[in-house]
Amino acid sequence: MSAPRLVSVGNVIIDVTLRIPALPERGGDVLARDTGSTPGGAFNTLVAAVRQGVASAYGGGHGIGPLGDRVRSALEAEGIEVLLDASTEADTGYDIALIDDEGERTFVTVFGAEASLSSPDLANIRLGGNDASGHDLVHVSGYGLLASTNAGVLAPWIAAIAPGHTVLVDPGPLGPDISAAVLAAVALRADWFSCNLREALLLSGAADAWDAAIALRKTWRAVIIRLGPKGCLVAVDDDVVHVPGFAVEAIDTNGAGDAHTGAFLAGLAAGEAPTAAALRANACAALAVMRLGPATAPTVAEVQQLLGIAG
Repeated sequence: MSAPRLVSVGNVIIDVTLRIPALPERGGDVLARDTGSTPGGAFNTLVAAVRQGVASAYGGGHGIGPLGDRVRSALEAEGIEVLLDASTEADTGYDIALIDDEGERTFVTVFGAEASLSSPDLANIRLGGNDASGHDLVHVSGYGLLASTNAGVLAPWIAAIAPGHTVLVDPGPLGPDISAAVLAAVALRADWFSCNLREALLLSGAADAWDAAIALRKTWRAVIIRLGPKGCLVAVDDDVVHVPGFAVEAIDTNGAGDAHTGAFLAGLAAGEAPTAAALRANACAALAVMRLGPATAPTVAEVQQLLGIAG
């Protein structure tokens, strides 16, 4: 049986990053500094898993053009396998990531080839290795579950994933825009639902994180709610457990949630209990926000060092 790997059918796009003092008022303007561009989105999740020692593969779309070329080059540089051929219809998409002086990020996204998956594309993704006997971890981004992107083909593909594989759904900032029918269909197969506090409150209608975890557990098999420096909540069965975070000076929170998800899945792949995997993920995200850029996930050694210091 082959070793577990992470397979993401999320969206790898290009982050165009602008650091600003604060968001401008409507009709106003603000001067940006420290601008740059780098692959982001599901790329951050895949990188985090690889740096935690888990082989990873990208099963999402990518296009022909300069942005698609950058995505493929970055994936190759990190040792991440690309499972699908490039689309000839469009280039890869991008987003504008506005990062203010408090480290918070706000996005404007433009979809490209990653939002145009087809059923034949997904049929080419073989889970479990060459003989389909292995245990893979499948990462699903909410961006791909929108009606305007891949919901029509991705939701039935997720529903048909064979038992034995672990499926994690991360709704992302546009989670509230995913149709209730799609979320309900995906929830029947998903093993984990991972979101931040804002997303949890919006999707559950609850007033606080604890009540949100309880409410989301009524739909999802297991839930993890990221709380930033306060750590996260892990809800399995009837238990909700707080897993503490790490006090660090955040420089850039862009990609922190993705790094958390990748490290959490890496912990599960290593056979860790959910709370132990969540603690690993908290450490990974804490180290990531101390560095500029979205794909700043640390190595196993760096995470172990932080866990050792905290312990």
